[in-house]
Amino acid sequence: MKIFSIFAFATCGGYSGHTSIKVRCLDAKNETLEAAFGYPFRLNTVVFKNLDTKLCNSTLPQTHLQGDFSSSAQFFVTFAVFVFLYCMGALVLYVGYLHLYRGAGKLPMIDFVITMVVALLWLISTSAWAKALTDIKISTGPEMVLDIGFCHLPQTPCQFGAVSSMGSLNVSVVFGFLNLILWAGNAWFVYKETNLHSSPEAPVPAPGGTPAPAGM
Repeated sequence: MKIFSIFAFATCGGYSGHTSIKVRCLDAKNETLEAAFGYPFRLNTVVFKNLDTKLCNSTLPQTHLQGDFSSSAQFFVTFAVFVFLYCMGALVLYVGYLHLYRGAGKLPMIDFVITMVVALLWLISTSAWAKALTDIKISTGPEMVLDIGFCHLPQTPCQFGAVSSMGSLNVSVVFGFLNLILWAGNAWFVYKETNLHSSPEAPVPAPGGTPAPAGM
């Protein structure tokens, strides 16, 4: 499971891309403006590069992208890192101190509770990141032209240019939900090690009674 947590935070935390718009000047050459963005996706701090204030013979203000999605992205990545570290510690416990784990009544229960909490947090963090990713695609896609003020001026009409592929971010969401499935499934095996799970005992026959024949 630690491998899947590595893929989850690596595919999200290592992303960088760019988006662009094309400005059609009525009496001058056309211009392409680009904005580079990446983790942690504070898009409201990203400005369009090479934005000449005299573009198309008009005075244009500094323009930012819209939205701040850093909380969802950082929660997802930070949680994945902590899960990776927990898996490393649990691996050391299982490999080197398995006799202590099975001999102590509290350790399996603590492990079960942590496993359930981790599975729940995978659900929460991945759902929040999936929603944020959808909003990032909107804020960097064709719809962003509607939020750029100078694009509504008659002398500087704009059209969407291009945006970098977000395939790795889509993969990070897939790995997030895959981690959820793995941890939820692992909870059953951890539960079997706790005192809550006990195999059913065979009924004890009454003194002097005749055991019931097999197959009855």
